[in-house]
Amino acid sequence: MSSVEARELTTPVPVPARYPWILLGLLWLVAFLNSADRTIVIAVMPQLRSEFGLSATQLALISSTFFWVYAVAAFLSGRLGDRVSRSKVILYGLAFWSVATGVASFASGVMMLIVLRGVVALGESTYFPTATALISDWHEPRMRSRTLSLHQTAVFAGAGLGALTSGLIADRMGWRVPFLIYGAAGLALCVVIRKWVRDAPPKHVAPTNVARPAGQEPLRIVLSSAPALFLCVVFLLATAASTGLTVWAPTYIHDVIRLNLGGSALYGSATINSAGFISVPLGGLLADYLSRRSIIGRFHALTIGLTLAAFLLLPLTLAGSALTVGIVLLTSSIGKGLFDGCIYAAMHDVVPPEARATAVGMMTMMGFFGAGITPIFVAQAAERYGMAMGITSLTVLYFMAIAILLLTRGITRRAVLETRQRETGT
Repeated sequence: MSSVEARELTTPVPVPARYPWILLGLLWLVAFLNSADRTIVIAVMPQLRSEFGLSATQLALISSTFFWVYAVAAFLSGRLGDRVSRSKVILYGLAFWSVATGVASFASGVMMLIVLRGVVALGESTYFPTATALISDWHEPRMRSRTLSLHQTAVFAGAGLGALTSGLIADRMGWRVPFLIYGAAGLALCVVIRKWVRDAPPKHVAPTNVARPAGQEPLRIVLSSAPALFLCVVFLLATAASTGLTVWAPTYIHDVIRLNLGGSALYGSATINSAGFISVPLGGLLADYLSRRSIIGRFHALTIGLTLAAFLLLPLTLAGSALTVGIVLLTSSIGKGLFDGCIYAAMHDVVPPEARATAVGMMTMMGFFGAGITPIFVAQAAERYGMAMGITSLTVLYFMAIAILLLTRGITRRAVLETRQRETGT
């Protein structure tokens, strides 16, 4: 039985006309917790360093292990999201990672914490490949960038508020308490998700007059699309750069500017994520606007965002106060937010509906492999050249991603045309 046929049997109908937007709001909450749970560690790294006597590289390994587990699991989860009920994948994943987040508070040593964070990553990886595909199932292609970018704002809201509240709570009650609080919040949200989140009817998933090519299944479709593979590499480079910045910015401010955990999270994490929260919807609007003027308009938006992110990060080595560091992080992250606002819609432009969860899963796998490398790279570079120089060197990755986008415009244009023809039947 195909994934579409399975959803036809399990999808309750009819649904209210406004349901696609209700779904978007509910998934926004899930994405918020998905992001908040993973940033707790970033906010409390100085306390972990003190309690367990860790070096910078050992601290980075906690986050890197999370990203590497997430990478492998996201690919498998993406394939799962194209084969079974997407709503069930989201529900069970949320329950699993919420329990694992709470249990992480009982870690008695760094190895136990690393293992438990790996378990959290296993659960969290189920979400984004499946959720982005489900949103595209329910919303029309012309609205795709806007809806997915609105959903993406939850990543930045969750990361910013998650880090900030975790830092404030840890200052007063220790690093273990934020894990318990966010784990409990996730379990409470499961009750709502179980009642309201549902799969899209088949008519929303694919037109009946366009059949999948014989012998092709989702993974084969993705692997046969050169633009999809290039986009995976672009996402790897961009995610690696932004993660190295996100992981180390609060600790950099804590150590160099001498702020407490709450202040470090405010200037080193809330700035990054506030910028993303504001600019991601703008990225979606920009991408939809450009896509009406060019078949690869969403890819132009990706290039604009990464160019801003790269050039605006360069002044970090000259920033000497919490305010100036915060300004650099804010402005650079605006550019990265424009990129994030259309990255999933861009992938959906070159991959047909029946393979989108697999495509996003593969892209996420690539991105999080890169995300696992750069925290360690920055830690080791900081020991030789200083943390500011280590973070600033990440701009090289942004420029590499920009070059790929510019050099592959021709084949991308052809792939977008083919996907639109298959999706619309014209």
